[in-house]
Amino acid sequence: MSRSLKRLLVAGAAGFIGSNFVRHLRSTRPDVEITVLDKLTYAGNLANLVEFEGRPGYRFVHGDICDVDLVDSLSAETDAIVNFAAETHVDRSLMDPFAFIETDIRGTAVLCEAARKHGHQVFLLVSTDEVYGEVREGRSTEDVAFRPRSPYSASKAGAEHIAWAYAESFGLPLLVTRGSNNYGPYQYPEKLIPVLITNAIDDMPLPLYNDGSAVRDYIFVEDHCRAIDQVLHEAPLGKVYNVGTGVETTGLGVAQAVLDIMGKPRSLIQFVADRPGHDYRYAVDISRITALGWEQRVTFAEGLERTVQWYVEHPEWWRPLKSGEYWEYYRRNYRPLVG
Repeated sequence: MSRSLKRLLVAGAAGFIGSNFVRHLRSTRPDVEITVLDKLTYAGNLANLVEFEGRPGYRFVHGDICDVDLVDSLSAETDAIVNFAAETHVDRSLMDPFAFIETDIRGTAVLCEAARKHGHQVFLLVSTDEVYGEVREGRSTEDVAFRPRSPYSASKAGAEHIAWAYAESFGLPLLVTRGSNNYGPYQYPEKLIPVLITNAIDDMPLPLYNDGSAVRDYIFVEDHCRAIDQVLHEAPLGKVYNVGTGVETTGLGVAQAVLDIMGKPRSLIQFVADRPGHDYRYAVDISRITALGWEQRVTFAEGLERTVQWYVEHPEWWRPLKSGEYWEYYRRNYRPLVG
């Protein structure tokens, strides 16, 4: 099956994954009209989308997904919604849980209501593998119970529950993707990989929680965007898809790889106090998305090389972001181990 979607409302597309998704659509589906709605919080950045300004088939609207009237008016002019809009960082959710509840849960409800009201063909919610909680062994299939352990993952689980309630109660044409840890160009420099890269560029310590043994499945953002595109246009409605690579890497392994690529000493690695409720392993079963025909194209080694190179070549993008409020957050979050 294949859907023809002509007018998309992409919420949260000034952020990392959303802006890469817009970039992907502009190159692969140039006839699709894209309306971006973004609140431009600290992680939303118009510089991520500047190349599309003024081009046919693209418009940017500055606004909040919790704004019922604005969302309603934009939804009346589109036939599908892809929702990337969310407060996303676990560490920040530990400092300000209410912001996550407002945006991730209430904002999703506002979008669901608008999609229902205007008879959209698809509502695609971009979720996360973190809704499954820590996975000590095995891999999470799409049908296992949610066990979120941070305000962030709980708010994303709540968003899913709202969306599924709309699907059951009102027939919302819902699709959900649950991605593993993304990395690549345009990622706000507080997430692990850009922190490691930009700190290494400046010969600063590379902070790792506890002993750096937490395991993640890192997917290059372009591969993730291809998967979202494929689910949006080809997947049967009412389905959920895990999106990952099946390859596990520790934080320490990532830091060492970054330093090796850049020719920097591993002595820059600094272990810091662990964060509360730290999930030490996420792992997803990706058989459903591969059965749909998607496959990983960029290996972690290749993707990390490309990502390091991008940050090295684009200091004008990330240096302005690492100032003021950023360093206040950084100092609160990364506390060196004592003793």
